Amino acid sequence: MALQGSFYICAFFALALATTALPLSASLSPYYYDKTCPNALKTIKSAVEEAVREERRMGASLLRLHFHDCFVLGCDASVLLDPAPTIDSEKNAIPNKGSLRGFEVIDKIKSRVDKACGKPVVSCADIVAVAARDSVVALGGPTWQVPLGRRDSTTASRTLANRDIPSPFLDLPGLIDNFKRQGLDVKDLVALSGGHTLGFSRCKNFRERIYNETNIDPIFARQRQATCPRKGHDGNLAPLDPTPALFDTKYFSSLVMRRGLLHSDQELFKYGGQADSLVSAYSRYAGAFSKDFVESMIKMGNIKLLTGTQGQIRVNCRKVNSHV
Repeated sequence: MALQGSFYICAFFALALATTALPLSASLSPYYYDKTCPNALKTIKSAVEEAVREERRMGASLLRLHFHDCFVLGCDASVLLDPAPTIDSEKNAIPNKGSLRGFEVIDKIKSRVDKACGKPVVSCADIVAVAARDSVVALGGPTWQVPLGRRDSTTASRTLANRDIPSPFLDLPGLIDNFKRQGLDVKDLVALSGGHTLGFSRCKNFRERIYNETNIDPIFARQRQATCPRKGHDGNLAPLDPTPALFDTKYFSSLVMRRGLLHSDQELFKYGGQADSLVSAYSRYAGAFSKDFVESMIKMGNIKLLTGTQGQIRVNCRKVNSHV
């Protein structure tokens, strides 16, 4: 039944996107690897589909990886760098440590792509961006052309990761300001938050909401309290929406019913302004959400790019290339 639902959602989203002109960065192109590695995209797609078949949750993790990469120093694969004498790894930042996943999948994709290309041609940053798109598609969501040509950073910043990755405890003004610093507006905020149609969150991120907040459906609160006690079990997981392995509009309809899991989620439907209007529209019109999600993903993927001779194409996504 879920697979049948995925098919109809995909078809509906594809129809909506067929009439949508999508903005592309002047410095990137979806055809960037057509000559240097024509099998790159199909290799990434195959590896992502395999990973999602093995664990449906991995699709949400790969999407989140792209988001957390782009919000710190731009979409440059800085999030993939392991700790080193000159690297203050973003993996150790509060929003990432113990929760950000998918690094082994990216390693596997990188190895397969380099083999398909005959040498390291495709950047880790582009792999992360394409893997996010392919994860969305694998879980029933829309497809789009990913602009390519990003290069990989030689630095990382745990400090900026702690500052710039939006907290699940932010209120709406804080979220708007956080996204504005990245050049993203309220529509981008709401559409990209719709990525929470996939995946799970840890108990420690929503405990305060389910026990102490009033803008919450009491039945939903009790359901979540059953697996998230007042103390302990911080790592217990709860789905971000009722269908955590299917890209649909249940995230937004949950917000309308005051069933947002995170404080930051429910803040999108509370004040009666633009965010509320967008949540309401997306909850009713899958095509509108699909269109805006795709446009905002492409916009986010253009944040602070390294292109041309900037940065490098890492041989190992976890390490900066040694200068020999």
